[in-house]
Amino acid sequence: MSEKKSNLIDLGRISTVFGVKGWLKVQSFTEPRENLLQHKTWWLKTRHGVKSVEVDQGRPHGAHGQTLVVHIKGLDDCDLAREYSKVMVAVERDQLPELDDDEFYWHQLEGLQVISEYEGQSYHFGVVQKLIETGANDVIVVSASEGSIDTRERLVPYVPERFVRGIDLERGVITVEWDPEF
Repeated sequence: MSEKKSNLIDLGRISTVFGVKGWLKVQSFTEPRENLLQHKTWWLKTRHGVKSVEVDQGRPHGAHGQTLVVHIKGLDDCDLAREYSKVMVAVERDQLPELDDDEFYWHQLEGLQVISEYEGQSYHFGVVQKLIETGANDVIVVSASEGSIDTRERLVPYVPERFVRGIDLERGVITVEWDPEF
């Protein structure tokens, strides 16, 4: 089986087994969390390679549906299911729903250059390393790169129209309005 790195997007992580019939607890990276259940074919990134599996049942779990519990077709033994603990769950990129023009998936933003237009000056901060969810708003983690104004890591709130002024996927640039001293 060949790994399709460029076509697979991580959408969750299996944390542990759930019960004795092979069910698994899954941390979903989607919003809302249960959107991961819309994908019936998952690619599991195990230490032995990438494996395609079919999810035949699943539901939110916990007081606020913070995790999911799922059953993989043909996996009915908790000892075998335990082998999938800590495994990343991916789906094929073309299986993701189309977004509106002003919406982006996080994976589309990772690796983009970040330029700040602040008080009439232009500053190259670096590249988007990742995005993190904080509750109030998402945050862009920017790491220094070649041509950056310094070697600092910056955290820029992902607040469109206030701090994020534009995203140009074709040019590979996010324009922000953020004080370079922060």
